[in-house]
Amino acid sequence: MSVLDRVNSPKDLKKLNDKELEVLCEDIRELLINTVSKTGGHLASNLGVVELTVAMHKVFNSPVDQIVFDVGHQCYTHKILTGRKDKFETLRTEGGISGFTRPVESEHDIFSSGHSSTSISAAVGLARAKQIKGEKGKVVAVIGDGSMTGGMAFEALNNAGMLHKNMIVVLNDNEMSIAENHGGMYKNLKALREGNGKADTNLFTAMGLDYVFVKDGNNIESLIAAFSKVKDSKRPVAVHIVTEKGKGLSFAEENKEDWHWHMPFDVETGKAKYNYDGEDYGDLTAKMLLEKMKKDESVCVLTSGTPTVGGFWKGRRDEAGRQFIDVGIAEENAAAMASGIAAGGGKPLYTVYSTFIQRTYDQISQDICINNSPVAISVFAGSVYGMSDVTHLGLYDIPMLSNIPNLVYLAPATKEEYLSMLDWAIEQNKYPVAVRVPGGAVISDGKEVKSDWSDINKYEITKSGSRIAVIALGTFYQLGEKAAKLIEEKTGTAPTLISPHYITGIDKDMLEDLKKNHDVVITLEDGILEGGFGEKIARFYGSSDVKTLCFGLEKKFYDRYDVNELMHKAHLTPEQIAEDTIALLK
Repeated sequence: MSVLDRVNSPKDLKKLNDKELEVLCEDIRELLINTVSKTGGHLASNLGVVELTVAMHKVFNSPVDQIVFDVGHQCYTHKILTGRKDKFETLRTEGGISGFTRPVESEHDIFSSGHSSTSISAAVGLARAKQIKGEKGKVVAVIGDGSMTGGMAFEALNNAGMLHKNMIVVLNDNEMSIAENHGGMYKNLKALREGNGKADTNLFTAMGLDYVFVKDGNNIESLIAAFSKVKDSKRPVAVHIVTEKGKGLSFAEENKEDWHWHMPFDVETGKAKYNYDGEDYGDLTAKMLLEKMKKDESVCVLTSGTPTVGGFWKGRRDEAGRQFIDVGIAEENAAAMASGIAAGGGKPLYTVYSTFIQRTYDQISQDICINNSPVAISVFAGSVYGMSDVTHLGLYDIPMLSNIPNLVYLAPATKEEYLSMLDWAIEQNKYPVAVRVPGGAVISDGKEVKSDWSDINKYEITKSGSRIAVIALGTFYQLGEKAAKLIEEKTGTAPTLISPHYITGIDKDMLEDLKKNHDVVITLEDGILEGGFGEKIARFYGSSDVKTLCFGLEKKFYDRYDVNELMHKAHLTPEQIAEDTIALLK
């Protein structure tokens, strides 16, 4: 029987001696590697915090002592130790356990966490709640050095420094975000590491926190000693712990960036089990941008801690030089900085996942759109075919962005349209322009595409017909093609097929003209319906005789769904769309 076999809860952990704890860490690492090799997931950072997590559960008394994980990327060991060991093989699967903390799974998970830089704020709130209610128990906020880039983390530290209550900030410093860290703060962390916790300045003590340094964050005895020291502190304290990202897996130790998150892989060779040889929109974006950068030094690309979203791997970042800007995990900063670059005569492109653009609403609205700054934004994974975890959904950007004045939000359906729209967005200087990168596989139809998209809100009729008009937006254009074909086969009448291209407005002239010989207009959009594109069309026809039917997704939080099942449930298969549309003709 392994040591891990004997541990089913934090209470079991507390019975183990130091030697047994070391063996336990080895057992956990083996389980992490074997599981993620099958399911995929965030591996490197989790391998680095095995000892840290074991030590926390040895010293603290969860869930009375509340442990809040930032992002959740580092919570795998925590899940194993808190009663989910036997389910760990279901990691990240539909109906299995999440790759992030989830209160519905365990009382030891305090929040559903997926976006970064929030744990200290949440922990300060929990500490305040205990203070108000007179409750006992410690609060521990676990945060990585990458997440410390986020301004919210500093706002929270500022408030934590005013607490007259025990609260512990555990900083997991592995010297990396997804890729290398960026920002002046990291000079101070480096100085603290090199000075064994001592430096001329200390950002934590400057905020009013006490400070403890652990040089070897993969040494269980050192960690237990540090946590025991701060456990009963009457003041807020930061425990700065240096860990090795990817520890225990040679591939991850040698190439930490590539192993931050990894597809299923062969444990012996490290090779991915599934290879995709087709084109990728990130790769296409980077290739295009690098060519533009060579010709025009005013062109630059910004990212907020996710450089590879736009295809900028290490070699490409080096090639781009100063024209590539990584602001760290600070989406708000990236958006506002892009506005400043545009105001200064630069041509910025901000590449960002749809789920993270939620964090930039104020900056896009205030700093970009009110100022009408010609900022270009590539919105990746805004699709049902994108990320499926509840904290990482890309289904809400259409209602959010399409209703901000001045912003032009474009929806390409093919590779050719995407590259053309992206080029125009960067080169034009009249509007803020966002481009919704198509979801799923790259589709190339070889058609010649216009280069000028300045005729705002003018839709394209790709196939003329009668009685029924199918307005299919972006990623769902090909779905619209299939549905239109089935409608024609079943009714003998060819529908009009329209690619609207513009999410942020309606083509009033075209929609008015459709009234002449169309009875039904349907819309297809890759996102939630409420507040979305289809509702704009339905509102236009509201008082007319034209019937409208909007296809999209229900407004809800989805979690680790099967795409095909979700599409069928939402009546988003070609057959269902055709049947529902034909029913309106009767």
